[in-house]
Amino acid sequence: MQPIQRVSRPALLFVAAIVLASCAPQKEPAKKLIGQIEANLTAASEEAAKYVPDQLMAVQTDLGSLEASYDKHDYAAVVTAAPAVLDAAERLATAAAVKKDEILKSQSDEWAQYAAVLPGDFMALQSRIDLLGKPFGGKPSAAKPSAAKLRGGIDVEAAKAGLSDAASLWSKAQAAFATGNLEEAVATAKNVQTKIDAVAASLKIELAPPAPAAAAT
Repeated sequence: MQPIQRVSRPALLFVAAIVLASCAPQKEPAKKLIGQIEANLTAASEEAAKYVPDQLMAVQTDLGSLEASYDKHDYAAVVTAAPAVLDAAERLATAAAVKKDEILKSQSDEWAQYAAVLPGDFMALQSRIDLLGKPFGGKPSAAKPSAAKLRGGIDVEAAKAGLSDAASLWSKAQAAFATGNLEEAVATAKNVQTKIDAVAASLKIELAPPAPAAAAT
């Protein structure tokens, strides 16, 4: 049986020094790459978090892996993997801008439809409420039924209140649009449409459907 050769402590230190020396040339490039990724994340994180959160999370996860390798002095692994992560980080701002433009275009189209339809809906509902609120003179006929018949099962006062609430919300939506806040304007307009539909249902009338969007050329 061969005796076990013991390696002296100075020899171990010598080997460790050689290993560290071989890694040293890659330490600064690794550090620089990580810094570049972090800088791109800082610049793009706010918009990316809102518009491309999945892409942002993927870059953050990859950066964490690079930092873990760096802490283990595995600079070669960092230098090998970091360029792809840096490329993804550099594309975050552009990806967020593209997605933002898509959303703004969609919101602009939605707002245009609400702005075209809702004012007419308000007029139709108000006319119906005014009609139900006034007694008919003379003898009822097929063309002019009695007010009592028209109001059968309809709470006119509740319809008035509902229409007033919708009108207040519509004013808020228009104010948001005027200040350039399309997201709030469209969200509020959706609530207006919901209230308008509820009032129309309570008044037992059907509103005209919105005109179809123009086909893209």
